[in-house]
Amino acid sequence: MATSSEDMKNHTFRRYEDGDNEHYEWNEMIWQASWSHKCPTYVHRTPPCQGSCPSGEDIRGWLDIVRGIETPPAGMSMQEYAFRRSTNANPFPATMGRVCPAPCEDGCNRNQVDDRVGINSIEQYIGDQALANGFTFAVGDATGKKVAVIGGGPGGLAAAYQLRRKGHAVTVFDANEKLGGMMRYGIPGYRTPRAMLDGEIQRIVDMGVEVKSKTRVGVDVTVEQIEKEYDAILFALGAQAGRALPVPGADAVNCITGVAFLAAFNEGRLQHVTGKVVVIGGGDTSIDVASVARRLGHITVENEKDRPEYVVLGHTAHDVASSAVRQGAEVTLISRSPVEKMPAAEHEIEDATREGVEIIGQLSPVEVVKGADGRATALRVVKLQADGKTPIEGSEFDIQCELIVAAIGQTGEMTGLEAFANKYGLIDADKNFQVPGKPGYFVCGDIVRPHLLTTAIGQAAIASESIDSYLKNMEVAKRPKVDVRHFNLMRKLDESGKNPSAFHALTKEEVIAAEGFAKEIDLGTRGTSENDYAVHNYEDRSFSEIIPADELFLGHFKHVARHKRDMIEVESDEVLGHFGERLVALSEQDVVDEAKRCMSCGMCFECDNCVVYCPQEAVKRTPKDKATTGRYVYTDYARCIGCHICADVCPTGYIDMGMGE
Repeated sequence: MATSSEDMKNHTFRRYEDGDNEHYEWNEMIWQASWSHKCPTYVHRTPPCQGSCPSGEDIRGWLDIVRGIETPPAGMSMQEYAFRRSTNANPFPATMGRVCPAPCEDGCNRNQVDDRVGINSIEQYIGDQALANGFTFAVGDATGKKVAVIGGGPGGLAAAYQLRRKGHAVTVFDANEKLGGMMRYGIPGYRTPRAMLDGEIQRIVDMGVEVKSKTRVGVDVTVEQIEKEYDAILFALGAQAGRALPVPGADAVNCITGVAFLAAFNEGRLQHVTGKVVVIGGGDTSIDVASVARRLGHITVENEKDRPEYVVLGHTAHDVASSAVRQGAEVTLISRSPVEKMPAAEHEIEDATREGVEIIGQLSPVEVVKGADGRATALRVVKLQADGKTPIEGSEFDIQCELIVAAIGQTGEMTGLEAFANKYGLIDADKNFQVPGKPGYFVCGDIVRPHLLTTAIGQAAIASESIDSYLKNMEVAKRPKVDVRHFNLMRKLDESGKNPSAFHALTKEEVIAAEGFAKEIDLGTRGTSENDYAVHNYEDRSFSEIIPADELFLGHFKHVARHKRDMIEVESDEVLGHFGERLVALSEQDVVDEAKRCMSCGMCFECDNCVVYCPQEAVKRTPKDKATTGRYVYTDYARCIGCHICADVCPTGYIDMGMGE
């Protein structure tokens, strides 16, 4: 049957592009007659999903575990093994599987075939299974060292987790009543269900982490007092203060920040709004503010204290009973960017629009218009060109409103910590997340630069390693070029009881006995590929190379539709009071099938192509008693002619023609 013209557009099997018709120079030919100076070597590289993950998770690793390629140790389930691999880098799989914007999926090489692998949905499954089965974290042997972590958000808790794994005692100081930081006070509960979040946090606390809540360092206790009691200090404060709107009139009492709005809601103090709400932003925080305002609804104000700004400022709290008479709130979100270029996740923009939020792009605030009482009555805006920067002359107009919420950025709350603050209200850090010029002080998370939750978690892991080196009086190691959690073949061999044998250095007498003569050799390193005291024909480049799609054989992969999580789509007429979770988790079978879509870039996934297509039968399966992940095949170099067919048909780019150079 002929291939349709439409299908022809989607071909992915071409190994060479038009114009690739130049022949090798004869002196570069990789085989001559019956011998070759280039034979296959097996090269491990980092896949782009991991390279794109700010917390550096071994994503390919736990996908291979879920799909059944990498098998767990005896007595351990697939779910627990995947959880262990995932949480080497990130102790919050259930949370991150729900709310991370997934830069890993943007980097996924599968995008060059059909559609990305649904990494987030699989991570959610791993996290939910861990909570359902009560998986816990192990603690390292006690070192006698104590570390103070200031801030109990994602960065601080991730650091506490990593430090306890290393055996250091940890105390977390947090200004709030409950731990979680922005995961709790900056993200609404319908995105991070509180029972789930509490479970992931408690698992860390149960490692023996001491918690001092409702304690603001710099106010309730000084840094100097902490310094006397602890061997190291980590600042993980987060960026808890929103940036004020930088236009005239923004000092109006009913012009507040998105951070403050969401904190009041998540603390249970804010139960409704009053009148029309205008949100300024374009990122995920602004979407959360607008979506929460739609869910809260508005009431007609009878008492001044019921106005939402007074609740947000902490002057009062809403009476839940008064919310019974609420109606749908009118909410408009404006952004300097065109709507299609807003930094918020696309699906979040779509959800907010469906829920009745009016979103207008290419608008910039000019002034907060005040009434006679000093309250904001409107936001004056100007239309922008498509570049999101250039105002259109004469295009100003007013948007009438009763509440203005600016979600345009965040900064730190540095009261009592001014000595550590830079001009932006944040804390400087070097590449190892040490505070420059202050030995024993470290920093991570949004207080360095506001970004993603996963970024704070990744920085926490690096900071923890720096703290560990400092406590051991060791020089902080240089970070690798590709700074993520890598598959470790030696660890895998050890786990499966297939370690190389003990090394025995030949004596001169043994060489003479074996060969009949002595050579000028280094007897301590003599050996051949037949010796089993080393791992042969394997090169680990994962610390320096990320494998791109053009080094894969994409033609191997069939088009397979992504297994997408269902979303509970809330319409505008039913959004009021709808605080249930919107994501519907995949079934276990769908999770396994989705994991099978992973192309295992940079690592063998045991497809047998190299074995099947080798014309000399030189590539063979490794005997089962020696095989493990990454050691599925080997090459018989006595048979190999260097034809490079195995490298051409390797789907994952795991084979290079480099041996013998």
